[in-house]
Amino acid sequence: MKVVWLPLAIDRVYEIAEYIALDNPVAAANWVEDIFAKVKPLAEFPEIGRIVPELGRGDIKELIFGNYRIIYRVSASIAVLTVRHSKQLLLDSDLEEG
Repeated sequence: MKVVWLPLAIDRVYEIAEYIALDNPVAAANWVEDIFAKVKPLAEFPEIGRIVPELGRGDIKELIFGNYRIIYRVSASIAVLTVRHSKQLLLDSDLEEG
């Protein structure tokens, strides 16, 4: 299966990385590399994530990555929708693919 990062998810990754880089640019670069590596197995194993608890939908899943949730949709391909801190609520706008 193909894994596609939607613009919102990419924007969130880089926003988080910029914040981390304020204290440690090397850690920020490593974090970005690691988050993309965390998602890579979804191409072969799209069901490894858990159902997002507050949604209860089988097609919207999440991977936990440190303090972050990688939210993705399983359909004909894998769409990485957003990345949220685990303490942030998931917004309806996070689920839009537009």
